[in-house]
Amino acid sequence: MITLSVTSRETLGKSVKKLRQQGAVPAVVYGHGVKSIPATVERIAFDKVYKQVGESSLVDLVVDSGQPIKVLVQEVQFHPTTGAVQHVDFYQVRMDEKLEVDIPLKFVGEAPAVKELGGILIKAVAELKVECLPKDLVHEIEVDITSLAEFNQSLHVKDIKLPAGFKILSPSHDEMVVTVAQPRSEAELAALKTEVKEDVSGVETVKPEKAKDEEAEEGAKGKAEPEKKDK
Repeated sequence: MITLSVTSRETLGKSVKKLRQQGAVPAVVYGHGVKSIPATVERIAFDKVYKQVGESSLVDLVVDSGQPIKVLVQEVQFHPTTGAVQHVDFYQVRMDEKLEVDIPLKFVGEAPAVKELGGILIKAVAELKVECLPKDLVHEIEVDITSLAEFNQSLHVKDIKLPAGFKILSPSHDEMVVTVAQPRSEAELAALKTEVKEDVSGVETVKPEKAKDEEAEEGAKGKAEPEKKDK
């Protein structure tokens, strides 16, 4: 189990900007039936853990050197331009309470239709929303694509081998997850590269008629305003 330490904080509101400048990230720890705790986490330490666990694996979170609690990284906010982490939500789980979690798919193996026939692998689904107990959580779900030996052959949600204790909530069992498309012919590729040029020399440009209100406004601008008299 991966462990991460955080420190409770009293700094709130706009004052958290100073924390970010010091290499810390404001966070909150909350959960079902537990009191929320404003906290801070070191940015470098969090970045390292987040790359390992994402938002679908449990973390042992230590608050102020106390006993570890089981949490999920529930939500991460990033800076729109720099991409730096701005805020983190940690959700404290109950080990006897089922969770709804989005778990990413990892495509493993090599499709014969791609390797031998030159097909194009198209991934239609990137993650599954599942329900399970915290103890059954996994970082990712593997999808074996070695059975895709022909063009247009597909795997659907119902074809994925799920870990024990998982129930799929979405997408539907009939949803296509991955398929192999036939490569484009040379003629099709040539057609895509051909530039379609249109002759616009004979197209007449029509100047839009000014609205009456606009004309009235321009007319008013041409008239001198009456001189105001001092009272």
